[in-house]
This record gives sequence, C-alpha cells and structure tokens, in this order.
Amino acid sequence: DIDHLNPRVQKELVEWLNWLRTDVGLDGWRFDFAKGYSADVAKIYVDRSEPSFAVAEIWTSLAYGGDGKPNLNQDPHRQELVNWVNKVGGSGPATTFDFTTKGILNVAVEGELWRLRGTDGKAPGMIGWWPAKAVTFVDNHDTGSTQHMWPFPSDRVMQGYAYILTHPGTPCIFYDHFFDWGLKEEIDRLVSIRTRQGIHSESKLQIMEADADLYLAEIDGKVIVKLGPRYDVGHLIPEGFKVVAHGNDYAVW
Repeated sequence: DIDHLNPRVQKELVEWLNWLRTDVGLDGWRFDFAKGYSADVAKIYVDRSEPSFAVAEIWTSLAYGGDGKPNLNQDPHRQELVNWVNKVGGSGPATTFDFTTKGILNVAVEGELWRLRGTDGKAPGMIGWWPAKAVTFVDNHDTGSTQHMWPFPSDRVMQGYAYILTHPGTPCIFYDHFFDWGLKEEIDRLVSIRTRQGIHSESKLQIMEADADLYLAEIDGKVIVKLGPRYDVGHLIPEGFKVVAHGNDYAVW
C-alpha cells in the first residue's frame, strides 16, 4: 500500500537502502511483488542505492491451453521479464526470477521433456533469450514450502536442480530443499561441477535431444546433462565424457 510515486517515499526508501548497504553490509536487493509498481520506480531505487545485484519477483500466469497445460510458446511471458530488466537498466545489476523456466520445467519433468526445447531450438524460458539476467529456481517460499502455491513435483526436484545448476542463468537454491529435504549432498555435487567447469550465467547451451522421456544438453562443450527415464543414451554421448553425478532420472557427464 506504499505510494511509490510519492517523492518522500522514494527519498526515504533510498536512504534506508543505502543504510542497509553501507552500515549493515547488505549488497543486493530482492524486489518483492515487482509487478505492483512500475519498473521506472524500481530503476530509481537501483540507481540511487547502487547494489551489486538486484532481482525482481514478477510472478504472472503463463499462457495455458484447453488441456490446462502451458502452451509451448511462452514468448509474451518471458518478454515481460525482459522488458522489466530493460526499463530498469540492462547494463546494470537488475535481474528477474525466471518464472517462465519454472513453469515449463514443472510440467516438463512429468513425462513431457520435449517442452525444454523452444520453437527456436533454444531453452524456452528467459534463459533462452537473456540468460545473464535470468535467476533460475526450482521452488521458493511462495511456490513451495508451507504455502505450496505452485510446487515442483516433489519426487522430481533433483531433475530440476540438475537442469538449473548445469544451465546458463544464475541458479538459486531453495533453503528447504538444501537443509530440510536431505538433498544437500546431491545439490552440493552439482554445484561443485558447475564451479569446477566454469559454467556461468552466459554459458553456451546446445540442446541435443528433447523428447517425452529424454532431455539431453551440452553446456560450453564441457558438461552434458540428461533428464528423464531413458537409459540408452550412450551412443549420444561424445567420447571422453564420464558420468560425474547421477540420481533419480538424471545424470551429468
């Protein structure tokens, strides 16, 4: 209910943000419910507080077909995320949570992995267009946890992490999954692979296969990830690659 167009509100919020940065030591902002005020206002807060990182929560509905499932083409949805970053300043620290990828991945791991290759052959979420500005995630405190508004399939969570931790974008790990679900060791292994191989937000993604039961992709020519129950993929893996992580319906070479 704050009037973000009010000059006094803007002035006092900027002062508070700068206090958090200089006195408390915080150096990044999460803009909650960012669709509730304009990107022009968010730009004021970013420009005048100069964080090293800023991420916006712009959670809007995907486009759904008559079958209740997301349409293959979600371009308007990810365009909204791209537009926000452009307005706040594409050359600055502003990013957005990649809700497009989250929504598609939710459905894809349920036997529809073909969804992970868009009509242009690239990743179908924001990471397919502007990965440097996309913060990927499997669940957060709203979608999962006790609120459970849009949860990832619980028995396929590690497939989600195998995807975001090997792909471009800036992956975000959910506290509950890491500390409460007993997945710390598996997630740690994927993080160490990403770090060791130098996978980053703008890494090059090559989608090798995307069928109902198999998604196979190569990242930077260094890492290959497989999602899905299909096991006969040896002929698709280039010589010299060895399995370094695996779990329920996922593997990483």
